Amino acid sequence: MSRAFTAALLIAALATAGCAPKQAEPTAAAKPAFDPKDFSGTWDRYPLSTENSGQDPTVVPRPEPIPNPPLKPEFKAAWEAEQKKINAANAAGEPIATGYTHCIPDGMPAMMMAMFPMEVLQTQRQTTIIQEAYNQVRRIYLDDTLPAVEDAEPGFWGHSTGKWEGNDFVVETIGIKDNVRFRNTPHSAAMRIHERMRVIDKDHFENDVTVEDPEFLTGPWKWKWVYQRRPNYKMYEYVCEDNREYADPVTGKARMRIKKRP
Repeated sequence: MSRAFTAALLIAALATAGCAPKQAEPTAAAKPAFDPKDFSGTWDRYPLSTENSGQDPTVVPRPEPIPNPPLKPEFKAAWEAEQKKINAANAAGEPIATGYTHCIPDGMPAMMMAMFPMEVLQTQRQTTIIQEAYNQVRRIYLDDTLPAVEDAEPGFWGHSTGKWEGNDFVVETIGIKDNVRFRNTPHSAAMRIHERMRVIDKDHFENDVTVEDPEFLTGPWKWKWVYQRRPNYKMYEYVCEDNREYADPVTGKARMRIKKRP
């Protein structure tokens, strides 16, 4: 075999090798799109008006409206009469003074409706929820034991303990002050608030709420809140020190103080 022929074979072999496809290099395992147990961050109540129409499956549906409380008959009539009174006053432009008039915070469960943005901080020992409105702070202690109802000192946010059931964060709360009322609904010291929170996607999580009170309710009162992430939002200080509203001592209606110019 001539040297020229051998050289030609060598060149052809090298050319063929150069054209061979490269082996794919191993890559790291794909990371999940989101951590189903990570609620950390700043959130708003989900505001979109999308209904459960199924027209766009990529859009998180808005939760159904909160139903009226299933009050027992002996309490329902008084509640309905109060609601009519409130609605009539609002329609007449003469709203009745509320806790907001007196700079009183929402308490539970109303603080979780996220009237203003709220911040969730997660640590190994607890989950802390800070509601911008009135600087409300709620501490949920993980895998803790709630006190007996008769030993739970009443507060605006009560006593909360949480645990993980799969990817659901399950929370139970007791010990809410008697004058802290969601939608003007009366309750007893035996009221319990159950929440089941879960991440929907990287930008949304939902909170299934169930209120139980054997003294005032005929059965569980259930609804759902959905929240959307506000990654660039910075929480503001909210102190109700310059409230211009006050309650009229005669009518109980909310009034506005008019500031005089200097």
